[in-house]
Amino acid sequence: MKLIVIGHGMVGHKFLETLLSGEAAGFEVTVLCEEPRPAYDRVHLSEFFAGKSADDLSLVAPGFFEHRTNVTLKLNARAAEVDRAAKTVTLASGEILGYDKLVFATGSYPFVPPVPGKERKDCFVYRTIEDLEAMRECGTRAKSGVVIGGGLLGLECAKALRDMQLDTHVVEFAPRLMAVQVDDLGGRMLRAKIEDLGVSVHTQKSTQRIVDGETATHRMEFADGSFLETDMIVFSAGIRPRDELARACGLSMGPRGGIAIDDACRTSDPNVYAIGECAAWKGQTFGLVAPGYDMARTVAKALLGQEGTFGGADMSTKLKLMGVDVASIGDAHGATPGSRSFQFTDERKQVYKKIVVSDCGKRLLGAVLIGDATEYGSLLQTVLNSIALPASPEFLILPQADGNARPAIGVDALPASAQVCSCNDVSKGAICDAVAGGACDIGAIKACTAAGTSCGGCVPLVAQIMKAEMQKAGMAVNNHLCEHFAWSRQELHHLIRVGGIKTFGELLHKHGKGLGCDICKPVAANILASTWADFVLKPEHASLQDSNDYFLGNIQKDGTYSVVPRMPGGEVTADGLIAVGMVARKYGLYTKITGGARVDLFGARVDQLPSIWEELIAAGFESGHAYGKSLRTVKSCVGSTWCRYGVGDSVGFAIALENRYKGLRAPHKIKFGVSGCTRECAEAQGKDVGLIATDKGWNLYVCGNGGMKPRHAELLASDLDEATVVKLVDRFLMFYVRTADRLQRTSTWRMNLEGGLDYLKSVVIDDKLGIGAELEADMQRVVDTYEDEWKNAVEDPAVRQRFRTFVNSDAVDDNVVFMPERGQVRPATPEERKQRVIPIAVRSA
Repeated sequence: MKLIVIGHGMVGHKFLETLLSGEAAGFEVTVLCEEPRPAYDRVHLSEFFAGKSADDLSLVAPGFFEHRTNVTLKLNARAAEVDRAAKTVTLASGEILGYDKLVFATGSYPFVPPVPGKERKDCFVYRTIEDLEAMRECGTRAKSGVVIGGGLLGLECAKALRDMQLDTHVVEFAPRLMAVQVDDLGGRMLRAKIEDLGVSVHTQKSTQRIVDGETATHRMEFADGSFLETDMIVFSAGIRPRDELARACGLSMGPRGGIAIDDACRTSDPNVYAIGECAAWKGQTFGLVAPGYDMARTVAKALLGQEGTFGGADMSTKLKLMGVDVASIGDAHGATPGSRSFQFTDERKQVYKKIVVSDCGKRLLGAVLIGDATEYGSLLQTVLNSIALPASPEFLILPQADGNARPAIGVDALPASAQVCSCNDVSKGAICDAVAGGACDIGAIKACTAAGTSCGGCVPLVAQIMKAEMQKAGMAVNNHLCEHFAWSRQELHHLIRVGGIKTFGELLHKHGKGLGCDICKPVAANILASTWADFVLKPEHASLQDSNDYFLGNIQKDGTYSVVPRMPGGEVTADGLIAVGMVARKYGLYTKITGGARVDLFGARVDQLPSIWEELIAAGFESGHAYGKSLRTVKSCVGSTWCRYGVGDSVGFAIALENRYKGLRAPHKIKFGVSGCTRECAEAQGKDVGLIATDKGWNLYVCGNGGMKPRHAELLASDLDEATVVKLVDRFLMFYVRTADRLQRTSTWRMNLEGGLDYLKSVVIDDKLGIGAELEADMQRVVDTYEDEWKNAVEDPAVRQRFRTFVNSDAVDDNVVFMPERGQVRPATPEERKQRVIPIAVRSA
């Protein structure tokens, strides 16, 4: 079957993903994309100005089209005509393609009011990456910018202008911002929060014309006689369905535009479908992505011979506009006859909450949440599933207080069919099935069901359902570290820090039982080290360490150890390299450059370690902590010092960062990357902490990693000076150290963090928890008390005595056997060892 899809936006790509995940071998699919690049995330378009590239925003997995022989993607391919009688689509290039089935996924176009002067230079719409690239170019010349339109997209656009450091204004015709989603009180609260962020808001303004300005490029003249001058204007006054092609070929239209569809998303031609913003179901068009995804799944199922219908969509929405939580559910304006409302306002914290209930008080009809949308998930499910309200519904939005505990709706009240994740159509039942199949953490639930992998707004509710199902199944829903401590790692960290606990014995006495084990001892040692910066081989700590930390080196397969001296930022002098080479030659060590741009020395016997360290310390080196759950390396390119493309001193900053955070003990190893420009030679976006220099400062990325499960780091903040980078990294690392689970990398920690990246930003950047100064102080204490562990070990006779193969003899282990290879040594194989090959002579050093 020949299938043509006109349009490759978010909805068009969701259709392809759904169709091709089924038995689609019999389809020959051609996708016509009008833009020069495949589908990208328009929902997060403003992040382009915060440092994300077009590739970062792409929704297309690597190889999606290349690995499928039955799917063809045509870029820059505009459909010019559809001949339904001949079943052909003619492209603007003149090429004619035949089809058996046709899917319109043409989306919408920005509405630009018919204002004289709208076509002037430096007047834009906010729709495509090309639009954003043009805005960014203008931003290099402009000092001020105006967004015409105060709806969802308009406020997103305002954030983009603020990210470009422009004096930003929003002009709205209605009496309040987001007039469709929020009521008057909510609009006032939202306006106050937006203005506090440095954006000027002008409501009830009708732009009459745009002319030359006196102090700026443009002057906007309003109907009330006032005016506003600005260098850039962006129209974001709503959208209209792209239905012109369908209209021209005679398909039926909705009363207010859009291609008319039925419950199967079929048009008036049974061989033609329409999905997304271009479609009109029962006369209604949908400007949100979730209904479009539902339409996409409906059509894909129909073409695969499966059942599926589109029954409309809930237009509730939750988003963060310029850092402000905004949510609207159902009948937010209380338009239902007889409805009543409950409202809560906290002007000090700038929080506004409102619920609308039925006249009988038993059903929730709608809600508005400004400044704090914590209750969004539970309130939305209450509306969608008609769950009965408690006797005092007002406590659903009131802050908790003594004697007035907030009533809980409870996930058990949700039917199995309740849609929990609207982005990926995941029901409560699917999550329950995943738990039954062994998925018992948020990361596993995401992998099994895709719930929470798009916008992430459903993750708190997903977690509640997961835990409730685990309890029903008799599974342990506790976060106990082990049988000796009925506490999580996070709780133990708190107990140690607040209680001033300095030893494992004291911790066990106060908060544990028994003697401890191989799980709790290293965890406690790690927390004690990160909290008090004590030497890990002090008598009271040494027995807690695992083999690597106990001997301050990584044990290898043959029982020898590797030695990795720290080379901050990957920088090392010629004399330093010579010293490392001399040590390697003297002790017969295998040498290799590591992935983190350091020199690794392999094959050291345990009794040789102190002597090797002494010689390296004398040459100016310190421990590289390659053995610990701590900062490993800060990888850097040569940056602006040498590179003709460099815009930032990546080496200098990398050295400063590595010297600041060296020795920090954490739940898992930490790696940094610092790139001097967007060419990204240091691979900063694959690190736990990554920095990329721009002409405006540094972009800070977090929670990436390579390894078995690579994860692209996420942009935390952009255009930062070095002092702000250090402040935010201090907070980020200490928050991770406090809250992560045992042996949890930052990437996994982030995936399981309820609230996701937005919550992390609110803690680290906005100091939502009020602990920013405390986190910075904790880090400064670690920095101020740093001591080189190798130096401490070689200078303490009692510690040095531990470095011997046998406790009762000075003999060396004659089972350590090496063979020559490529001018160096390698461990002997078991077969070679059986032959008792004589060790290489230099090993006697």
